[in-house]
Amino acid sequence: MTDDEREILRLDNQICFPLYAAARLTVQAYRPLLGELGLTYPQYLVLMVLWEHDGLSVGDLGARLHLNSATLTPVLKRLQRQGLVRRQRRPSDDRTVENWLTDAGRALQERAVSVPTRLICNAALEMDELIALKNALQPVLDKLLAHVRVDAGGEPVESIETGETSLDQTGDRDL
Repeated sequence: MTDDEREILRLDNQICFPLYAAARLTVQAYRPLLGELGLTYPQYLVLMVLWEHDGLSVGDLGARLHLNSATLTPVLKRLQRQGLVRRQRRPSDDRTVENWLTDAGRALQERAVSVPTRLICNAALEMDELIALKNALQPVLDKLLAHVRVDAGGEPVESIETGETSLDQTGDRDL
């Protein structure tokens, strides 16, 4: 192995590591704030989407959050047990499960509205830096999504470049 090849594998030279570490630390910073609401970070993401568009199917939620149904279903079932979401099969197609906010789920939005601001203040982050970071990451996310595509249900489809099927974390689908 050449010195250049060794250099490629240095952790400090990886683009993915700061993204991974920042994502992990961001979720960690959210934990106490969301804990006050009785939520995990994935539950918070699902609720944010439902607060925008109530009644979405598992597939539509997965498409918005870039998650497969096998990952989303347990989160939705926990939200249902907490009385925040009502899940029901679509009358016109019983294969499709729709997710509707309950009154308690809608009311939680008012308590959650302070979470983003509190996170920024607690972490001493500057709003202009965060907006610049989001704007820089969005095109990266778009390109990655175009490379490793999933269907509306979060299932892998062929990669544009390789023609190979990408695999998800679980390899199965559960509605």
